[in-house]
Amino acid sequence: MRLVAGLVRGKQVDQAKAILHNSTKSASRNVMVTLKSAVANWSQLNPDERASDNELFVKAIFVDEGPSLKRLLPAPMGRAYRIRKRSNHLTIVVDKLENKVTK
Repeated sequence: MRLVAGLVRGKQVDQAKAILHNSTKSASRNVMVTLKSAVANWSQLNPDERASDNELFVKAIFVDEGPSLKRLLPAPMGRAYRIRKRSNHLTIVVDKLENKVTK
């Protein structure tokens, strides 16, 4: 997930959608859904401002560790192997392009 997040960090929303659409990583589908949600949330929070996808950019995107499911797999001689099925939390912040701070 962090690899896909790094691909779209700092890009305009329309470019980020094109990158995610053409990516072969399975995590790109989840990032695309979250990006669309972030754009819709920005529109809800700023009802007086109109902005298309090329006027918005990905201000911040980060992936944090989520809860892990712990399972046991039977092993030889009465032992057990621990399997951790990891999950994560994805956060995307979008902003208008004119508010972009250059370094």
